[in-house]
Amino acid sequence: MVTEPLIAVRGLENRFGDHKVHENLDLDLFPGEILGVVGGSGTGKSVLLRSIIGLHRANSGTIRVFGNDLMTLPPEQRSRTERRFGVLFQGGALFTSLTLQENIALTLIEHAGLSRRNAEHLARMKLALVGLPPEAALNYPAELSGGMVKRAALARALALDPEVLFLDEPTAGLDPIGAASFDELLRTLCNALGFSVFMVTHDLDTLYATCDRVAVLARGKVLVADSLDVVERHPDPWIQDYFHGPRGRAVAGAHRKPVEEDR
Repeated sequence: MVTEPLIAVRGLENRFGDHKVHENLDLDLFPGEILGVVGGSGTGKSVLLRSIIGLHRANSGTIRVFGNDLMTLPPEQRSRTERRFGVLFQGGALFTSLTLQENIALTLIEHAGLSRRNAEHLARMKLALVGLPPEAALNYPAELSGGMVKRAALARALALDPEVLFLDEPTAGLDPIGAASFDELLRTLCNALGFSVFMVTHDLDTLYATCDRVAVLARGKVLVADSLDVVERHPDPWIQDYFHGPRGRAVAGAHRKPVEEDR
């Protein structure tokens, strides 16, 4: 039985003036999977994410989300569809003048129509879900570490119980311990709550720790989108440098070592 993708991008073209970022790009996101999107600088990873979530209108092509063409939906239906997304932008993008509780409650008040009291109660539950202590709810973003801000931003992205979670460089700026902790949290939440993840990242540790498939962008297209063992064998020079350079070999070895020891 073939599983229908939640998101199907076909023939996508994005250009800025005479510069083509994407040309005839195809990509799928399937139910329950974590898809990592990688590529060199300027390959349009974040532009692709922004196109899918509706923040950038592509020049041509189709983006089908939950069976509907996102670019042709009436505004009201498109808004309802986009509320089934959760987004964690690079840096968290929390409102600095609001506490963590207020950041999440605002989303629930505006989009779910909850009262402030109920929204703040649910906000505290979402913060607990991502592993933050109860007292963090009343802190402002500037009072917290980078790792705690990332978790709070994740709680806000999960506020409306999305079916698809979009992450833009979620571990950027975190130390290795914080990044590994975030990766473990993401995998746990995905398994427990059943949402799908579209993640732009350059972090090799995150790819090996969390992703079911990896898509590589280059020359305006998706060169390959498959499991890591398949992607690693692709002959493209950038892929070979990325996965088989010193850093790539070290990360791959670290993540495969427990398997080899078990044998």
